[in-house]
Amino acid sequence: MKQRRGKSEGKTFWNKEYQRGEHLALSTRESEDLVKFTLWLKREYGGDFLNPSDSVLDLGCGNGRNLIHLAKMFGVHGVGYDISEEAIAQAREQSGNLPLTYSVHSVTEPLPLPDESQTLVLDMMVSHFLNDEERARLRSEITRVLKPGGFIFLKTFLLDEDRHAERLLRAHPGKEAGSYIHPAFGVTEYVFTEKELVAALSPFFVIHKKVRSHRHLKDGRAFKRRSISIYAQKK
Repeated sequence: MKQRRGKSEGKTFWNKEYQRGEHLALSTRESEDLVKFTLWLKREYGGDFLNPSDSVLDLGCGNGRNLIHLAKMFGVHGVGYDISEEAIAQAREQSGNLPLTYSVHSVTEPLPLPDESQTLVLDMMVSHFLNDEERARLRSEITRVLKPGGFIFLKTFLLDEDRHAERLLRAHPGKEAGSYIHPAFGVTEYVFTEKELVAALSPFFVIHKKVRSHRHLKDGRAFKRRSISIYAQKK
């Protein structure tokens, strides 16, 4: 679930990606970074989290791969939102009878969920497709729907030491400082510094762990985009 370009153009782009995969390799396997987070959560908190009574919200759920993994592995129920009708159709088909529900919904709009109804929220490579106002509004909504003591698992692009991102910002700048227009598929992306992420989350969350990718360089040259995963608990 990725969105910029304007709602209709973003939806068209991602529907095509989930149908044909022209630009991105869209996996059906669970994220390795999410698996690492769940192992940490179980190690630190035992049975306090990831139980059948827990609800997980996946923002930009795509084909449902991460919710499906959590439901199969831990028995949780969950809600997935995505802007792409094609992604949601795939998620529903793959989920079978698992206790998961999916809706076509933009994360730029209010989340249609009750206050303090979710134990875990996944924001995995979604927020960087939003502008500053949309990011702030989404953080507010995440905080609203999370239970006290609930967790957000946030994964996004990291600017620090990422030479690819630095080049993109110079060569293809977007309207907002810190953003660029991707030269291959025309989608605007924002790239965060670690300091910026910590400042945005700290008023509402206790940050327990930050995991930075280290495969962004190879033989001293830019190799892959750098990312960061943050494990944060609502105060």
